Amino acid sequence: GLESRFKNKSSYMRYSCQSRMRSYLRQVISYTSYVDPTARDAYKKITDLMGKKLKSMKYNGSYFDRREEEEALRLCTPEGWFSCQGPFDRDHCPLKHSINPYSNRESRILFSTWNLDHIIEKKRVIVPELAEAVKTRNGREVNWEYFYQLLFTTENLKLVNIACHEKFTHNLHCDNTRIY
Repeated sequence: GLESRFKNKSSYMRYSCQSRMRSYLRQVISYTSYVDPTARDAYKKITDLMGKKLKSMKYNGSYFDRREEEEALRLCTPEGWFSCQGPFDRDHCPLKHSINPYSNRESRILFSTWNLDHIIEKKRVIVPELAEAVKTRNGREVNWEYFYQLLFTTENLKLVNIACHEKFTHNLHCDNTRIY
């Protein structure tokens, strides 16, 4: 049940995760037109740095790759089982959702409805706060790696079943002590 361009299920799952990360990067870049004109060049430099780092990390595709040997870099078991990490404001999934998209095509289709949910919200908080930080930096260096972690790493991402994905405002903000 895989397209012929994929050699195995792991390469498909890796690609699936990479596609999500690329989409997040495109969203950050597309915000450039909303950034204060005096800060756009600096914002673009930061998004370029994020893009280079994300590329060097192979777009964090290891999160979905069961072959990844380092447990911290994958969100599944070596057998391919993923567990819902629960809503943004909980430590676990109250319904104990789990899925193995490696098992069959239907499970892979169903897994596509699972989300990598930003605990601190990407569109409402992180990206606007990054743009504001660039605008008001007054000679300070923006800690772009902090924003990178919030946008693209499991420091701020939780894998959740669609039933556990809370769509309302999270009311969380970036850590002001880490912005510069």
